[in-house]
Amino acid sequence: MKLWKVLGIAGLTGVAATGVIIARDERRRAQLTPDQVRKQLHQRLADIERGASDNPGTAPTAGDASPHVPAKPSSRRRRRR
Repeated sequence: MKLWKVLGIAGLTGVAATGVIIARDERRRAQLTPDQVRKQLHQRLADIERGASDNPGTAPTAGDASPHVPAKPSSRRRRRR
């Protein structure tokens, strides 16, 4: 019985620690101004374009798809009638 209590407490501690990490990350993200976010996105785009120009013969990957096209097929299943 004591083992189950220890495992339960360890599990709850792990869940709480994960919540703290997520909350800290969200707080840091929420502190960014729209201009800072825009600057970071432009920097990422420039890095990607610079990498693509270094390797012009490489094939595009799934991450290179336009944002409105899903990277993988839908997981919805069709209903059979």
